[in-house]
Amino acid sequence: MKTITKTNPQLRDLIKELRELSKKQNVKIWKRIADDLNKSTRRKREVNLERINRVTKENEIIVIPGKVLASGDLKHKVTIAAFQFSEKAREVINKNGKALTIQELIKKNPKGSGVRIIG
Repeated sequence: MKTITKTNPQLRDLIKELRELSKKQNVKIWKRIADDLNKSTRRKREVNLERINRVTKENEIIVIPGKVLASGDLKHKVTIAAFQFSEKAREVINKNGKALTIQELIKKNPKGSGVRIIG
């Protein structure tokens, strides 16, 4: 198992929680997200709403192991879980769909069924 090298305490706790849940539920998606969050800051994902709109379908659940930015528009209902959102991105998402933290998604869907990783 890779060691957690992050200094942000919330991020460290999230990575640890995702790895534990992955082992407990035997679900690989949470381990993959934990590994993505543990990558160097230069490799951290930043995804614009325009890209999310282009690659998702109506009522899909997606996870972005990084930050969601507000460039572009979201034209259909989608649930987005991410580590961070820009303020404007959160507003736009909540008009059409739902913006969640990764912790909130874990509580709602511990098995990770129907979840896609974008980024």
